[in-house]
Amino acid sequence: MRSRTPSHLRVEVAMPKALVLGYVGVLLFMIGDGVESGFIAPYMADHGAATDVRAGYVITVYGIAVMLASWFSGALCQVWGPRRVMWIGLVIWAVFDAAYLLFALGTENYPLMLLFYGIRGFGYPLFAFGFLVWITNTAPKARLGTAVGWFYFAFTGGLPTLGSLWSSLTIPSFGRLGTLWSALALILLGGAIALVGARRRPGGDRMAPPEVTTGQSLLNSVSIIWTHPRVLVGCLVRVINTAPEFGMLVYLPRIFSDDIGFGEDKWLQLLAIIYGTNIFFNLIFGVLSDRIGWRTTIAGFGALGCAISVTTLYFVPVWLGPDYFWVAVLAGMFYGATLAGFVPISALIPSMAPENKGGSMALLNLGAGGAAFVGPALASLFFPLVGAGGVTLVFLALYLVAFVLTLLLKLPEEREGEPVAPAASRTDAAAASS
Repeated sequence: MRSRTPSHLRVEVAMPKALVLGYVGVLLFMIGDGVESGFIAPYMADHGAATDVRAGYVITVYGIAVMLASWFSGALCQVWGPRRVMWIGLVIWAVFDAAYLLFALGTENYPLMLLFYGIRGFGYPLFAFGFLVWITNTAPKARLGTAVGWFYFAFTGGLPTLGSLWSSLTIPSFGRLGTLWSALALILLGGAIALVGARRRPGGDRMAPPEVTTGQSLLNSVSIIWTHPRVLVGCLVRVINTAPEFGMLVYLPRIFSDDIGFGEDKWLQLLAIIYGTNIFFNLIFGVLSDRIGWRTTIAGFGALGCAISVTTLYFVPVWLGPDYFWVAVLAGMFYGATLAGFVPISALIPSMAPENKGGSMALLNLGAGGAAFVGPALASLFFPLVGAGGVTLVFLALYLVAFVLTLLLKLPEEREGEPVAPAASRTDAAAASS
C-alpha cells in the first residue's frame, strides 16, 4: 500500500511521453509570442500608432486574425493533419513578424502595423491549437484533463509568463526592438523542436475519412452549432475565459507602470508572477478535474473565482498605491490561479459531441481566438467611456455570465438522465469491459 500511492500519483500527473518534445516546443514558441505582451501597446503608441486607443485597434485587428485562425485550426487539422497545420502557423508567424518589425515599426507606419501585425495573428493559433487537437486526438479520455493541463502549462508558461520575464531581462541590454527580434529566434527554435521532435509521432496526420474535403470540414465546424448547441455555449464560455486577460493588457501596462507608479520593470515582473502562478495551476486543475468533474472545476474555480480575482487585481493595487507591490503580487497570483480553473473546458467540449470532435475543437478554438479579439475590443470601446475601473467591472459581469452558462455544459449521458461516474472511472470501466 505504501508504494502504490506514489505510483498512482505519477500516473495522474504524467505528461504524455509521445508528445514531450511537442510540449517543449510549444513552450518556447509561446515564450517568443509572449515577449511583447507587457509593453507592445504603449510601444506602438509611441512608434507610429500615436495613442493607446489606436494601438488597441491594432491589437483588435490581430485578435480578429487569431479568432479566425483558431477556428480554422480545428477544421483544417481534420483534413490536413495537425502536423501540417503547425508548419503553416510557424511560417506565417515568422514571415510576417519580420515584415512587421522591418517595415511597420521600423518606419513607424500605422497602416502597415495594422496589416502585418494583423496577418501575423494567424500564426500562433494554427501552431498551438493544432498541437492541442493533436493532444485531444491521442490522449486517453481518463487522462484527457491532465494532458490538456500540460498543454496550458506550456501555453501560458510562454504567453505571457516567461515571455514577460524574458523581456524584463533583455530590454535593459537590447532595448524593446532588440527584444522583439529575439522573440523571432525563440519562435523558430520552438517550432523546430516541436515539429522535428514529434514528426513521427502518431496523431499528426489527417484525421478525417478520405472523402471529406476541406470545405466539408469547415462546414462541419459550423453545423455543430445547430446539431450540438451546447457546444456553442461552451465556445462562449471559452471566449469569456481569457477575454479579460487580453483586454487588460491593453490598459494595465500604462496604469500599473505610470499611474500607480510601479514602473515598467515591476509591471513585467508582476505579469510574469501572475502567469507563473497560472501555469502551475493549469496542471493542478487539469489533474483535479479528472477527479471532481470538469464542469464543477470550470464553474467553481474558474468562473466564480475569476469574477472575484479580476476585480481584486485592478482595484486593490489602485487603492493602495506603489508602496504595496507585494499586495499586487498576491492579487495577481489569485487571478492567475483562478484563470486556470477553465482548463478542463478543452476536455469537456469535445466529449460533449464525441462523433464530431473536429467540429467541437474548431468551435472551441474559435472561442479561444475570439477572446483575443473580444477582450481588446471591449477595452478599446469602454475605456474612453467608463475608464479602467468600468472596464474591469464589465469583465466581472462576463465571468458571472460564464458561471451560469457553464451549468448548461453537460455530457451526452448526463443529458439522458443517467448517473455519471467521474471521467476516469467511466473510461477505466469501458476498458475493463472490452
